[in-house]
Amino acid sequence: MTCFSFLFGRRVESSSKQTSEVNEEVSSISKANQYTYKELRNATEDFSAANKIGEGGFGSVYKGRLKDGKIAAIKVLSAESRQGAREFLTEIKVISDIEHENLVKLYGCCVEGDHRILVYNYLENNSLAQTLLGGGHSRIQFSWRTRRQICIGVARGLAYLHEEVRPYIVHRDIKASNILLDKNLTPKISDFGLAKLIPPNMTHVSTRVAGTIGYLAPEYAIRGQLTRKADIYSFGVLLVEIVSGRCNTNTRLPVEEQYILERTWELYERRELVALVDTELNGDFDAEEACKFFKIGLLCTQDTPKLRPSMTTVVKLLTGEKDVDDDKITKPGLISDFMDLKVRGPSKIKSDINNTSPGSDSLDVSTLSSGTSTTCATTTFTAVYDRSI
Repeated sequence: MTCFSFLFGRRVESSSKQTSEVNEEVSSISKANQYTYKELRNATEDFSAANKIGEGGFGSVYKGRLKDGKIAAIKVLSAESRQGAREFLTEIKVISDIEHENLVKLYGCCVEGDHRILVYNYLENNSLAQTLLGGGHSRIQFSWRTRRQICIGVARGLAYLHEEVRPYIVHRDIKASNILLDKNLTPKISDFGLAKLIPPNMTHVSTRVAGTIGYLAPEYAIRGQLTRKADIYSFGVLLVEIVSGRCNTNTRLPVEEQYILERTWELYERRELVALVDTELNGDFDAEEACKFFKIGLLCTQDTPKLRPSMTTVVKLLTGEKDVDDDKITKPGLISDFMDLKVRGPSKIKSDINNTSPGSDSLDVSTLSSGTSTTCATTTFTAVYDRSI
């Protein structure tokens, strides 16, 4: 009994210390408003099921009315959340210091006891994963003009993070479920828990890999080398998803059509890109511009990172300020080229761990999902990398 009491006591002490440290760090962020748990409980009517607007591995999101009358999205992290104290603090630090039309706005947070809660502006039309890619249950009509504006808006938000903020920010998890839409369908990049701030004097950082399979740049997934080019790759995948209206991976399709980048490259080589445009548009779209967007997606996902354009250049390509040069398009980094990373057995992984250098890290184990549609694959990605590679 004494032994159990000792262990339990140590756990409580550790948890208490961590909470205290989080409280201290949050208090040092001057731009972050701090709400009490009681305030947020009242705002959501005691976190009622009727006010729940989302749920994921991190916890639940509720719609609530704050004391000042603002409608907010209140993200309550569960005790078992994959978003730990570090990610919680990262999200607050990153998003509280920046503001842009295409980024979510953080109102504040709550750190009280074991409660960790983020409070954002409420966005009426949920995420692209649930609306555009969610299996046809959305009442929103995504016209070609709307899709075009969403693509350009996300690109502008990323260009701001990459080139106007100092130190610049790599989001690390650009995907359909992290692009939220307001009442006017203006896109807002969300979820900065995995973001990395990288000083301008550094070409890259070696880090634990975290993100979503299908959106991960090969050089980052395999070697853990993170640069802005990793976000650009993810954006390229997202761009193709928006124009085609389908998830990056769809296991219900024939094998040769399951992975969207492979399919895009195949159709590009055959000069048949228009066949990939979402049939929901019923032919009401600019075919030349849609094919151009697919080409920009291919430029962004090229296997060689240095060949991918900057996000400022991507914005110019999307808006027509700059022409797409077909001669600069090379084969994309395809998921099939490193599929062995997600199918290796425990013995192989164990062997790799034993062979890594003392300075190497293991990758995060991430549950990876492309959206709510049953046609989108959910995959667990586990691997290791060596910093010396």
